[in-house]
Amino acid sequence: MQVNEQIRDREVRLVDSTGEQLGIVAVREAQRIADEKQMDLVKIAPNAKPPVCKIMDYGKYRFEQSKREKEVKKNQKTINVKEIRMSARVEEHDMDVKARNCQKFLQNEDKVKVSVRFRGREMAYTDIGKEILVKFAEKVSDVGVIEKRPKLEGRSMVMYLTPKKDSKE
Repeated sequence: MQVNEQIRDREVRLVDSTGEQLGIVAVREAQRIADEKQMDLVKIAPNAKPPVCKIMDYGKYRFEQSKREKEVKKNQKTINVKEIRMSARVEEHDMDVKARNCQKFLQNEDKVKVSVRFRGREMAYTDIGKEILVKFAEKVSDVGVIEKRPKLEGRSMVMYLTPKKDSKE
């Protein structure tokens, strides 16, 4: 945004701080009017013919703009994706430990990517990997639901879990 002396056009359409149109005036005249009111001349529509300038307190405008951006950022929710990896030959106890960790992640409102890696000849038994992922999803079903069903991606089978929506919300 161009402000005060940065504006290089000959004439501009001038808008008062109250929103009232003052017509087309020379830039020097517009700057003089802004100086009299102890405000800034700000070009708000540079592509218009002639460009539109408004008399406003630019410092206050920038402060309010940054305040609005902070408010929007504060209300945003970031979604983290945590990953849990297992092998096709995972033992029951190991799966329970990983399921407990997964429940913690889901309770913290994070998505969880659960993957089973296949090595060597295990690729011939991808159905075992699918069974493991379905069993894993059942273990965490009280806090999470399957977002994407188990799917083979290269040498690993991947499934995504998301936190359950509570009935309170």
